[in-house]
Amino acid sequence: MEKIELTKDIVDQMFRHANQEKPNECCGVIIKKNEGEFELHTVRNIEQSPFRYNMDAQEFYTIYQESEKNNWDMWGFYHSHTHTEAYPSETDRNLAAWPDSYYLVVSLQDEGKPIVRCFSITDGNIHEKQLQLT
Repeated sequence: MEKIELTKDIVDQMFRHANQEKPNECCGVIIKKNEGEFELHTVRNIEQSPFRYNMDAQEFYTIYQESEKNNWDMWGFYHSHTHTEAYPSETDRNLAAWPDSYYLVVSLQDEGKPIVRCFSITDGNIHEKQLQLT
């Protein structure tokens, strides 16, 4: 399994965001800047649902524009599952439109023990990556 490095701080930020938004799913973007620094951007889930997410288009577009302007990498996208495992659902697979980015799923299924898993999703095919925290 391919190892992917991510900072512990970013993972902690995802956990905080997921807990703040529960019982609804949260979502956001992880940017990787030119010098290799990661930056997490929370994005409002316009669905306000515990079963699905849909990123606010204007918030996402603002992040995308800033990334393009600065030549930063749209490294990954994350969202939470409040009652199920940290694995992409069929809906998640169908919505995965960035084959060069990673998809992270935070599970709050076991209260008090959040889990995050990382995947690449290309043409609906899921490949898990091993997160290595730095």
